[in-house]
Amino acid sequence: MDDIPSGSDSVPKQPPLISIITVVFNSQQFLESTILSIAMQESTNFEYIIIDGGSTDGTLEIIKKYPEVVDRWISEPDRGLYDAMNKGLKMAQGEYVWFINSGDKIYEDNTISLIESMVNQSVKPDVIYGETLIIDTEGREIGMRRLSVPDTLTWKKLIDGLVVCHQSIIVKRSIAPFYNTKFKISADYDWVLTALRNAKVIENSRLILSRYLDNGLSKNNIPRALRERFHVMRKNFGFGKTMGNHILIGFRFVNYVIKNRRF
Repeated sequence: MDDIPSGSDSVPKQPPLISIITVVFNSQQFLESTILSIAMQESTNFEYIIIDGGSTDGTLEIIKKYPEVVDRWISEPDRGLYDAMNKGLKMAQGEYVWFINSGDKIYEDNTISLIESMVNQSVKPDVIYGETLIIDTEGREIGMRRLSVPDTLTWKKLIDGLVVCHQSIIVKRSIAPFYNTKFKISADYDWVLTALRNAKVIENSRLILSRYLDNGLSKNNIPRALRERFHVMRKNFGFGKTMGNHILIGFRFVNYVIKNRRF
């Protein structure tokens, strides 16, 4: 690790309900809005961890601006997005983990309070999921994610693709896998699939959980995204089912990109 400063290494005295993890690199434009959405939460039963990849813009200054919000952070080079997410998982102390990346926001100020009430039941869910609102780079609402979440979610439902947004799924840390870093775009799909396969109790929150920044990562890397998705699906569903469904998913995705491209 080079001379880039690291943040506080203190650990909460009591494990929080949720570890919220933000992965960021040179995102001065978007990070502050994410931090503020977390600062405004009515519940404080969470910890907030930021994993920075060694930013050289004003990102670190923004992190240091909110020591009362950011419980722990590190800034060091990593081997990509999913390597950074694995660092966040290793640092997490909460019962659940929730990835809200730079530019994304928690949907409402009472969202964690509502999640907390769901967890305080006789049978705690292993996974909590919900809907996603898409926002643009100015924070303006674009609309709901085009794939609505199924009423009942199992790993088998992901044969139709990532039917729940990565930013709108909260996973018990004890069953949360590490990300497979051989995937550069679709490791989140693989991660959600594995988490759902590990889960016994999966609860639909029937809430919008996140505001997701549509930054176009997959749209700008369609060939690789489709290749990686194929490998993830083949591993979980077999070759035959994967062939049919992957062709259909690819067609729908490309058609969506063409329709929503801004000229």
